[in-house]
Amino acid sequence: MKTFKRLIASLLIVSTTCLGLPMTAQAGIVPTEEAIGASAAIGARERVASFLQREDVASAIKAQGVNGQAAMERVNAMTDAEVTQLAQRIDRAPAGGEILGVLFTVFIILLVTDILGLTKVFPFTRSAR
Repeated sequence: MKTFKRLIASLLIVSTTCLGLPMTAQAGIVPTEEAIGASAAIGARERVASFLQREDVASAIKAQGVNGQAAMERVNAMTDAEVTQLAQRIDRAPAGGEILGVLFTVFIILLVTDILGLTKVFPFTRSAR
């Protein structure tokens, strides 16, 4: 038991001593604009790629006579600024962004009709009748 304690004590002394040694880091300063620009461009490329992979977009592209793979190759050939601009245009495009509002409205209408006793959709409501 005494040798085990000595072994543990020796290991703790060595590990504590190693923690006290200074570690050197070799890194350069990266400008903020460069770091943000690179990550923004990657995110924009991913958004455009996911947009092009949607079924409705792929069918619209095919209807115009462009292959989906060719469209992706064109996007990959774009500069970072062009891809960012395209992603911003896609984000601003009105395409079903109000679906949550519609679902909430339908839920409220069904809830009110359930409370009034006109329907029986939700089991947690009690009819006013």
